[in-house]
Amino acid sequence: MNRLLGTALLLLIMLKVNAGTISGTIRSAADRQPLPFSSVLVKGSTKGGSANGKGFYQLQLDPGEYILIGQFIGYGSVEQKIKVGREPQQIDFELRPQQYSLTDVAVRAGGEDPAYAIIRKAITLRESHLREIKQFTCNVYIKGQMQLRDYPGKLFGQKVDFEDGDTSKRKMIFLSETVARYSMQEPDQRKVEVISTKVSGRSDGFGLGSPQIISFYDNIINVGNSLNPRGFISPIADNALNYYRYKFEGTYFEFGREVSRIKVTPKRTYEPLFTGYIHITENDWRIQSVDLKLLKAQQLQLLDTLAIKQNYVPAGNYWVIKNQVIYPAGKFLGFDFFGNFLQVYDGFDLTPSFKPKYFGNTVLKYFDSSNKKTAAYWDSIRPLPLLTEEARDYRKKDSLEQVRKDPRYLDSLDRVRNKISLAGLLFTGETISRQKKKLTIGFPSLLRSFNYNTVEGGVLHFTPTVRKELGGGNTLSVIPDLRYGFANRHFNPSLTASLQFGSKYLQRISVSGGRKMLQFNNAGPVSDRINTLYTLLGEYNYQKLYEAAFFQASYSSGIGNGFNISGSFEFQDRNPLENLPDMVSWKNDPNREFTPNYPTEITSVNMLRHQAASLTLGLSWRPGSRYIEMPGRKINIGSGWPLFTASMTQGISGLLGSDVEYTRWRAGVSDELNLKLLGKLNYRLSVGGFLSAKQVFIPDYQHFEGNQTLLASTALNSFQLAPYYRYSNSANFSAAGHVEYHLNGLISNKIPGFRKLNWFFVTGANALHISNANNYLECFFGLENILKVLRVDFVQGFEKGGARPTGFRIAAPLFR
Repeated sequence: MNRLLGTALLLLIMLKVNAGTISGTIRSAADRQPLPFSSVLVKGSTKGGSANGKGFYQLQLDPGEYILIGQFIGYGSVEQKIKVGREPQQIDFELRPQQYSLTDVAVRAGGEDPAYAIIRKAITLRESHLREIKQFTCNVYIKGQMQLRDYPGKLFGQKVDFEDGDTSKRKMIFLSETVARYSMQEPDQRKVEVISTKVSGRSDGFGLGSPQIISFYDNIINVGNSLNPRGFISPIADNALNYYRYKFEGTYFEFGREVSRIKVTPKRTYEPLFTGYIHITENDWRIQSVDLKLLKAQQLQLLDTLAIKQNYVPAGNYWVIKNQVIYPAGKFLGFDFFGNFLQVYDGFDLTPSFKPKYFGNTVLKYFDSSNKKTAAYWDSIRPLPLLTEEARDYRKKDSLEQVRKDPRYLDSLDRVRNKISLAGLLFTGETISRQKKKLTIGFPSLLRSFNYNTVEGGVLHFTPTVRKELGGGNTLSVIPDLRYGFANRHFNPSLTASLQFGSKYLQRISVSGGRKMLQFNNAGPVSDRINTLYTLLGEYNYQKLYEAAFFQASYSSGIGNGFNISGSFEFQDRNPLENLPDMVSWKNDPNREFTPNYPTEITSVNMLRHQAASLTLGLSWRPGSRYIEMPGRKINIGSGWPLFTASMTQGISGLLGSDVEYTRWRAGVSDELNLKLLGKLNYRLSVGGFLSAKQVFIPDYQHFEGNQTLLASTALNSFQLAPYYRYSNSANFSAAGHVEYHLNGLISNKIPGFRKLNWFFVTGANALHISNANNYLECFFGLENILKVLRVDFVQGFEKGGARPTGFRIAAPLFR
């Protein structure tokens, strides 16, 4: 297949050598300014190209006679008849602002604007236009760039340095091009085959590969979940008349069709709506072009503005997209950025013949050597010329990349990067690199390394991470874990080594051993930092710890079709620990004292020393999973189906002196449901229990994560008010359910004053059932998106026996 594509590309390049080159500039006749990303079409076909950001275009045409059409939204088209030979020609276009005819339109005083009748007809036919093209193939050229106008000298105390030798504030930070073949078949089959791709300054990089046609025939337009998780309402959505005002601005003719220009404005602020213009063809009521914009006042997040321009052209009885440009711009943490992302479509085949199994679970495929094309190849294949600054960026960064391969440069770069700062030592941690060896060593901050608990006293917990890139996406990580308790004078060293590899699906092998401190719930529900604060400031010792000599080995791998398998073996020699005789608290509360170092909710004595060997097997499956296929590896990108998981753990009696004997199982399902304008519903349901429990110790119990601190624990996986071990059990059956409904601006955008904060409501519940034991329920209501990262919930619990605990929980990821 790769050879066939390579041969086809070679033939294409040879044909272009024999073709004539037509180039020129498309300008406004009014002020002679170039019209960025305007287009030139060959009349009677979908063939053509797009101009660059300076209005310069270039086409390759076989010898013959043609009529070229110069186009730009808001300007009248201009036709020029040309005769193409072997010699290059310069054909410039000057476009005049579109003249709109109102002669056939009568608007009575106080009557409805004619735009509403046109929009109603477009809405009526919206669904049929969305589905009318059942299949197609086409070529697509994608180019994206992001630039900075300004940026801060420092960020979080660290110097901002792009390491390009350029101190100017205006710079290109991302530039990428891709040429691909895009195929579609209804109802939901899509496939993109990337023929060539490049990223400025990264010869081994893969650029933007997946074209996203933003169809305004959809009711809800998604342009990135982070920009607005609810999506934005199309100006011709079924319910658009409830949200938009329309104004008819006249008609003009394009491709022999009468087209109406309609101005679109939101009826209300703080609704996810567009503003700008949409152009609708007469009689068949299709979209001919759009020029729309999203603003912060319309619930746009992260960006200040996002503009979208599209052009459609006739293709037989249909209209197909010709080009699409997205213009993001914004300011964040002192970075003033802007950019454009262009897609140019050509060579549409609306009646393709697909081979059996052509569409599979691979939706995006990068062919071998797709990122190894020469500059000459790109000059021959790209449908629009590079801007001067783009060509300069390629030359500069490609040159820098070669310089960066020089061992002397890598050594100098290491010397600069590896400078130790006080802020890094204390707060953020430090990273030391050895570029020549593709080696990085990360060190945790002192603030994270020093902690306190009632068993060890002051603790130095030092966990550097050594990471080595082995090539081909394979990595080796080694983590020494060194822990010393100053009061009990116990030194607990261990080592973990992990290898990530895979020629097709990602695989991981991990081996660890030594001595370590573990919580009775080995998942570690209480972080060292939180436990330190609550112990010293509140006299609460929530961590319940024991010491273990251990060995662990694990393996996990994707196996295709949405399946992943895992397995692990672990042996622990567990030693109980008691609280220190002289425990420290900065706040001595006479009405409170430290609790013993074991889960007092479920036992009145500490466990005895014992050994435990266990084997765990796991399986996960997401039906309908789709993959990105890179050279040498496939990456699972999920699907619209839930994730199903199952695991079984066997405690092995007698192996290496093991005292445990049990069989524990667990199964679950989870998903995130996009309800579009109604928000998002996340859930996680699980069931489990013990098939046998002849000898089970507390660390082997089925644990449910609780939380007794002000800071919220993990969403969808914990109970925010439950004591940490109250519901740990060895019952034969238990079930847990977690549901969260994120309104994402629904309702809150209707509250005057409050809506300006852009805070969102969130609500949900967590429920637990244990056979022959307690049931527990808690409900919560809160606010999220506070300063973009914070969330505050009020939680109401309902315990068996009538107790109703309440409390607030704050989700602040940086403080866990």
